[in-house]
Amino acid sequence: MCSSDLVIEGADEVKVATADGREFQCSILLRDKSIDLAVLKLNTNERFPTLPLGNSDDLEVGDLVLAIGNPFGVGQTVTSGIVSALARTRIGASDLDFFIQTDASINPGNSGGALIDMRGKLVGINSAIYSRSGGSVGIGFAIPSNMVQAVLETVKRGGKRFERPYVGASFQPVTQQVADSLGLDRARGALVNSIAGGSPADRAGLKVGDVVLSVDGVSVEDADALNYRLATAGIGHDAKLDVLRKGKKLSVGIALERAPETVAPDEHVIGGQSPLTGARVANLSPRNAGDFGLPTDSAGVVVTAVTSNSPAEQVGFQVGDIIRAVNGRDIKSTSDLDAAVNAQPSYWRLAVERGGQIIQQIIR
Repeated sequence: MCSSDLVIEGADEVKVATADGREFQCSILLRDKSIDLAVLKLNTNERFPTLPLGNSDDLEVGDLVLAIGNPFGVGQTVTSGIVSALARTRIGASDLDFFIQTDASINPGNSGGALIDMRGKLVGINSAIYSRSGGSVGIGFAIPSNMVQAVLETVKRGGKRFERPYVGASFQPVTQQVADSLGLDRARGALVNSIAGGSPADRAGLKVGDVVLSVDGVSVEDADALNYRLATAGIGHDAKLDVLRKGKKLSVGIALERAPETVAPDEHVIGGQSPLTGARVANLSPRNAGDFGLPTDSAGVVVTAVTSNSPAEQVGFQVGDIIRAVNGRDIKSTSDLDAAVNAQPSYWRLAVERGGQIIQQIIR
C-alpha cells in the first residue's frame, strides 16, 4: 500500500488499522520525502481486497471523485467532490509540482488516503490542503496515480527510494517574450538552457535554445510538466520529445537513464570542535543531487543530515545546504572540507549556498 511519507515521518514503528478495528505491523519498503510518498508492506499472510490503479491522465476538470481518510482521527470517512484543477504546481507540499486539486473535503488525517474516481479506481493519494484555519476550505491536493505507479515500479525493482530519470539537461519556463521570438502562439513548453556533455540529452541531439513541446505525444505546458512526464515514464525507457528548433518542429528520441555517480559520495559526519560538528556531508553528483531538490549539475559538498543539539544545528545548517567556502578556502570535495575543519582556526568564516543564494557567516 502507498501512503503519504509525512504520515510516517519520524515514526519508530508503523501500524495500519483497518475499519474493523484490527491493527497490523508494517515494514517500510520505500519512503521519499521529495514526492511525499511511502510504500508499506503489511506483515501478515492475510489477503486483502485492493483498489485497481486508474490512469490519472484520463481525469478532467469537473469529474466526480471520492476522498477516503481518517480526518482528525474520528475514523474512516468518505467525502465527495470534483476535480477542481489538474497539474497544480508550486504549492509547497513536496518537490512533485504536479498535483490534482479537488474540493472533496480533505482534513488533517486524510493524508495518505485514496482519491477514487466513479469507476472505483485509485486516481490519486491525498497529500495536502490549502487552509488558513487548519480545516478544509475545499482546496485539497492529491498525488496523481501515475506517479504512484512509477513509485511502485521502483519497489518491484528492489529500489529503496524513487529516482527520477536523468537526461542531463536543465529546463526553464518559456516567457511570453521568448514565445513571441520563436513564433509560438502562446507561452508554453520547456526551454533547454544547458546540456551536460555525453549525457542522454547530448547524445539525442538536443540543443540549448530548443523548446520541448510534448513527451510521447502528451503536451507539456512548462518545465514542471516536462519533469513530471519524464519521471512517470521511468528509468530504462525511451521517450519521444517533440521539439521546436529555430521555428521548425522535429522529434527527438531520448534514453531515460539512471543518474551517474561521477564522484564517490564519501558520506560521513563531521567530528571535532567546529561550527560544522554534527553535520553529515557528502560529495554531490547527478545521482544524489535530486535527493535534496538540487539541479543534477550541482557540484560540491552537501549537508545530508544534521545531528540534534549539535553545533551544526545551533549554527543553523540545514539539509540541502551546499558548503562553498570555509575561511576563504573553496570547498569542492569532502576532503577539502575535512582539511579546512582540521585546521582549527581562531574564528570561522563560512559561505553556504541555500536556495541558490550564498549566505555568509562569521563565527568566533
